[in-house]
Amino acid sequence: MAANEFTRLTSLPEAPAAHQPVRGYSVWKQLWSSKTGMLGACLVFVVTLLALFAPLLTQYAPAAVDPLNRLKPPAWLDGGSAEHWLGTDNLGRDMWSRIVYGARVSLIVGVGAVLVSGAIGAVLGLLSGFYGKWLDALIMRVGDAFLAIPTILFMLVVMAIVGPGITTLIFVIGVTNWVSYTRIVRSEVLGVKELDYVLAAKAMGANNFRLILRHIMPNILSSFIVISGMNVATTIIMEASLSFLGLGIKPPDVSWGGMLSDGRQYVATSWWVATFPGIAITVTVLGVIFLGDWLRDLLDPRMVKE
Repeated sequence: MAANEFTRLTSLPEAPAAHQPVRGYSVWKQLWSSKTGMLGACLVFVVTLLALFAPLLTQYAPAAVDPLNRLKPPAWLDGGSAEHWLGTDNLGRDMWSRIVYGARVSLIVGVGAVLVSGAIGAVLGLLSGFYGKWLDALIMRVGDAFLAIPTILFMLVVMAIVGPGITTLIFVIGVTNWVSYTRIVRSEVLGVKELDYVLAAKAMGANNFRLILRHIMPNILSSFIVISGMNVATTIIMEASLSFLGLGIKPPDVSWGGMLSDGRQYVATSWWVATFPGIAITVTVLGVIFLGDWLRDLLDPRMVKE
């Protein structure tokens, strides 16, 4: 038997290569090759630009009332005007101005609530999965209790005590949505903590904090990012639903859900009052979902990437 053949058969298998970070050029190339991912990125980018530069994109304040121009149709319809190219609502407020300022509220609440719920869920999931035993049982039972509480009832109680507002809405949605993060992070930790490199680091004397921070968290980050991106879409819909019911954003702040609520009684006569905020919600949520699907494929190690 040749020496090189003997060496090949008797040598230990090589350790798998460390996870290589996805480079910017590779990310852009994969995004460009994905039609849905590119569409989602463009939609999210446009909505974000509208939210950031809202004061520069309209000459009207979103809460400015003009009774003389109430229920003006869009500019391309009879009776419309270029001054209010998307028309006005029942109080004469400019629809375009309210749409772009409403994008701010939706993104702030969507991202803010996800940060709150993600932070709570990630910490509890790491503790539950890593330490296990009674701490795992306690956190899981608390999560079950939160799932058993009617979300709308809980939000009603909190808002009745604290009062409505953007900060309150972010807090309430964040506190009620942490359980899904905890369960996913916990399941990922249970698998990762038994891998050879984690056991080797533990045998070399690494403390629990270092094990979690350096060896476990980087390997569950992709799953956390994916669920966070998808939950932004869910949170935007939840905020719009609460505002539609009168439990969310209150005037003078603008919410797409509140605009839908204002326009529901004018659907038959002034369809644009409810249609445009509905389109804004749909486009934003679809953009986030498409981008989240592409991000899932990008970060999933089981997907074959060229």
